[in-house]
Amino acid sequence: MFRKISLYIEKYLILIILLLSATALRYPDAFKGMTNYTALFLAAAMFGMGTNIEVEDFKNLLKAPKLIFLGALCQYTIMPLLALLLSVIFKLPKDISLGVILVGTCPGGTASNVLSHIAEGDLAYSVLLTVASTLLAPIMTPLLVYLMAGSLVEVSFVAMFMSIVKVIVLPVGLGIIAKALLRERIKKVDFIFPLISSMAIALIIAAIVGLNAEKIMTSGLLVFGVVIIHNILGLGLGLGLGKLMGLDYDKQSTLSIEVGTQNSGLAVVLANTNFAMNPLAALPGAIFSVVQNLIGSIFAHYRESQREKKLEEIELNI
Repeated sequence: MFRKISLYIEKYLILIILLLSATALRYPDAFKGMTNYTALFLAAAMFGMGTNIEVEDFKNLLKAPKLIFLGALCQYTIMPLLALLLSVIFKLPKDISLGVILVGTCPGGTASNVLSHIAEGDLAYSVLLTVASTLLAPIMTPLLVYLMAGSLVEVSFVAMFMSIVKVIVLPVGLGIIAKALLRERIKKVDFIFPLISSMAIALIIAAIVGLNAEKIMTSGLLVFGVVIIHNILGLGLGLGLGKLMGLDYDKQSTLSIEVGTQNSGLAVVLANTNFAMNPLAALPGAIFSVVQNLIGSIFAHYRESQREKKLEEIELNI
């Protein structure tokens, strides 16, 4: 029964996010207090991610260094540079610009693995890229934020590093250890971790919407527009580079999704914990969570349908 509930929540996560966000927009006071727990929500989601990672995955990282390097390079150049470029082109206010940059400099999100699965991409490659970018995040995210947003606000590299270690590295590590030590027990309740991750992300978004309800009414359209462009360009450039580097169709899909899908929950937590004086900085991350799942799902289904057409053409030519 609980396994079915978990599957339903995963399947209809977008609708749940939209419903909670609409409720938070209408009754913001009921959700504002949850911003105090966004770090805890994200840590819970990252623990769930850790339980899906095998120790063998780290060995596989060493077996495909060029492919992993390509993914990590794309992750920490395409989205950060797009974020900076969009901030300049649209002359974004300081807080929103900071938020867009935070989103762009975060590692790949766990949603990328789900979207890669829908696209029938290379799921193993997707997991490895997510792991690699997550491991690099404590260094790369604070460094890029400092370089790109240091002129906008005071950025503490050490504080951001510690925040990422607490809400990403430690929970993921504990999840990996838990799976290694309690493999059979974890299998019996493995359905609960995607449920926790899904609800954690939904609550993070609702909390930020509630906190910024009034400002969303005035700045929401601008942020939505920038976030949509950011996501689409990330997917497009990731796909283009995959083709340019000669990756097979499945890996092209995976690289594209990995580049365009960010750990936007981390962007929200970093905004709340490190830039509390800039409350709107959390808004792009919250909106990106909704947008990347909607656009990502459409893109993944399109790639899957094109893949089927290619296979049919190959069969007809045999």
